Amino acid sequence: MKSITLKNTMLLAFMLIGFCKTSYAQSDKQLQIGDNVPNFTLHDQDGKLFNVRDYIGKKVLVIYFYPKDESMVCTKEACAFRDSFDAFTKAGAMVIGVNGGTIASHKEFQQHYKLPFTLLSDPGNKIYDLFGVKNKLFMSGRETFVVDLKGKVVYTHEAMLQGKEHSDDALAFIKAAKK
Repeated sequence: MKSITLKNTMLLAFMLIGFCKTSYAQSDKQLQIGDNVPNFTLHDQDGKLFNVRDYIGKKVLVIYFYPKDESMVCTKEACAFRDSFDAFTKAGAMVIGVNGGTIASHKEFQQHYKLPFTLLSDPGNKIYDLFGVKNKLFMSGRETFVVDLKGKVVYTHEAMLQGKEHSDDALAFIKAAKK
């Protein structure tokens, strides 16, 4: 019997990772600047229905997708949005976090860190797919979209390990656009 070498084992592992990444049912289309925000309805951390169309024309929307409640980078990201919440509000923006976690998980996360914004539960990552947010290895992706009053995507930011950067850069963009 032939023994499997370290090189062959590593090659097999990389092939398996590549297969897993491409076998997820994800949309090939990513939202781009200038695209209309997709219409969607999800439950928030309080179990209430949130329909994005109810907010178009009323607020600039900052929709951020994050992998998991209570994880290290996601917590830093959520707390950065929390700490800048007043500045987003003064700029006429509404912050919305989205991931596949349950309503109960979102409620606990919100209460634990005193998050003053909406967290939406996206079971099955259907809205992730509508926005074209790609998985990174075995985790849901991390991406932020700013949607203007007309319902158009005007800014996107993707950085998997820099959670705080999402809040900082989205706020800087919104403030610069108001000038």
